[in-house]
Amino acid sequence: MSQDDPQTAQTPTPRAYVTIEQELTVLIRRARSFSAQMSREFHPDLEPGAYAMLLWLDDVGSARMTEMAAFFGIGKPTVSRQLQLMEKLDLITREVDENDRRAQRLMLTENGATLVHRAREARRAHYKVTLADWPDDDLDRFAELLTRLNESLSRPTN
Repeated sequence: MSQDDPQTAQTPTPRAYVTIEQELTVLIRRARSFSAQMSREFHPDLEPGAYAMLLWLDDVGSARMTEMAAFFGIGKPTVSRQLQLMEKLDLITREVDENDRRAQRLMLTENGATLVHRAREARRAHYKVTLADWPDDDLDRFAELLTRLNESLSRPTN
């Protein structure tokens, strides 16, 4: 039987779930603080949520406002307010959706893309310094586990 076989897999101790909850709480708090700092450095008028939207838009290329609202789990009025500011700051643009001429697709402007890529490089440099004493195997495993965690968190729960 393999390690992945439910009959042979070890059951985590109840303490593991306590540690996971505690450590994720600390990680989320630190990530929010770091994200707030990065968004202020990106642009002083930008909220951390808008900064996350720009990163997501860079990942997906273009999207409708409704897709963005659904992804972030926030209302369209909140997204619309953030988008107006991002548009005013020349970070995003809107174009007619070729599949539905009544809708608009959002995308980064050249300026927005340049700033997002600079911010991402700065974040990666920060992680490189922070994790400099980690062995490469640990970094690879950590990246794999973070990906797996996010995939698990993306699945609907019953």
